[in-house]
Amino acid sequence: MLHPSYSDLMKVVNSEVEPGEAPVINSRYSIVMATSKRARQIISARQTVSGEKALVEGKDRKALSVAVEELNQGKIKILGDDEE
Repeated sequence: MLHPSYSDLMKVVNSEVEPGEAPVINSRYSIVMATSKRARQIISARQTVSGEKALVEGKDRKALSVAVEELNQGKIKILGDDEE
């Protein structure tokens, strides 16, 4: 089982959304895509010297677990379609 849950991650990501605005994330698919993209960045960084380093402690942890923890702690942000 994944900890934190999808619903907890969605709450963290959408926590900065003002009342009345559309949420940044409204599906599990968006969480999966964002964390898998970040996990690939972490894997790439572990293989090369010039890649993006993990933002949370996790040298011996799997890249996906590190990506989920980064998202849960608010260290990475998922941008909406209109943001870059």
